[in-house]
Amino acid sequence: MKRGIHPEYRPIVYRDRGAGFAFLTRSTATSDKTVAWEDGNTYPVVDVDISAASHPFWTGRKRLMDTAGRVEKFRAKYARHQR
Repeated sequence: MKRGIHPEYRPIVYRDRGAGFAFLTRSTATSDKTVAWEDGNTYPVVDVDISAASHPFWTGRKRLMDTAGRVEKFRAKYARHQR
């Protein structure tokens, strides 16, 4: 690697507030916010909307979609255009 052209690679905390989940990793991401971690050190923190703790694929919780209502709404909307 060439020196001086890459962003700083440092410890950072990613936090999913909705799931109450956070993890410490290394990244080039930056943040003005900080958080005190379990080891007593303070690290920058990046808040994310979704993580493995809250994503339906990883948690097994599915969202039900009202497909019948959507189909009926579509048919009603375009029924007047049929001849």
